[in-house]
Amino acid sequence: MRMPVLNLYFLAFEILVLVLFLACLQNAWQRGSYVVWQFLAGVLFGLLLEWATIQQLDAYEYGRFLVMLGPVPVVVGVAWGTIIYSVCSFSDKTNLPEWVRPVLDGLMALNIDLSMDAVAIRLGMWDWGKGLDYQYFGVPYNNFWAWFWVVFSFSASLRLLSKLPGFWGRCFSPAGAIICGTTGVLITNELITNIPNDLIHYATIIAVLGSALLLVLALRPEVSVQSQAAFVFLVPLGFHAYFLIAGLVSGALLDPPFLLVVSIVMSIVAVGLHRDALNYWYRSNRESKTEKTGN
Repeated sequence: MRMPVLNLYFLAFEILVLVLFLACLQNAWQRGSYVVWQFLAGVLFGLLLEWATIQQLDAYEYGRFLVMLGPVPVVVGVAWGTIIYSVCSFSDKTNLPEWVRPVLDGLMALNIDLSMDAVAIRLGMWDWGKGLDYQYFGVPYNNFWAWFWVVFSFSASLRLLSKLPGFWGRCFSPAGAIICGTTGVLITNELITNIPNDLIHYATIIAVLGSALLLVLALRPEVSVQSQAAFVFLVPLGFHAYFLIAGLVSGALLDPPFLLVVSIVMSIVAVGLHRDALNYWYRSNRESKTEKTGN
């Protein structure tokens, strides 16, 4: 039997996601078993929604990663879990009303995908089957709609169900968020794919995502820098750095060069969102090292 060829881009991505997963898991463990369950629920949600979406739409196919669950690479579900956990942890430290925080969560996840998806398909990680010139350089516009709703659905469900009293709020809410989040994604998938008129179809995507962005910008969220753990910025910056480096090494970001521009702009946006936390984290570590060395 012929062994599959090891893809170094796939392997590097799986190692990156594992490192980010462990960073998030450490933080969740420090916060308590209930938070660990919330985090792991995000991973299970990611695996379930991928399987369900493939069954529902049959719109894309994954490449062969090291660990697969049927048609879904395990690393993809883990990546969803780490992204959701990091963006929710970020928005929890803002002064935004709680009902707006899932909107910010969805937009922050979308920031990652804008620099990831077009590069990933050129690396063979997944295939939309439409060619590299289709819509957004081979990525259907529906994908960006879906990314927003995936994160929004789980975040909103978890936050709402967490308000249930006692045992139900602490233990049932993550499981309920998996069910409600997956249902929300499947409903929005069905909604957008069944709009027959192209103008209304794309106008709906622009209206939803544009309104979400305007809402968050209008509220001008302020972030509590001191309480931000390192993983909150390591996750988005890790994804941006990987696809920027892998895209340049492989040449994928230069096919066309506009992808490089998008990748750099999205990376700058991510750094801008986390710049204060990055500075605070750097200064804190530097002061800690100075105290230990006595210098």
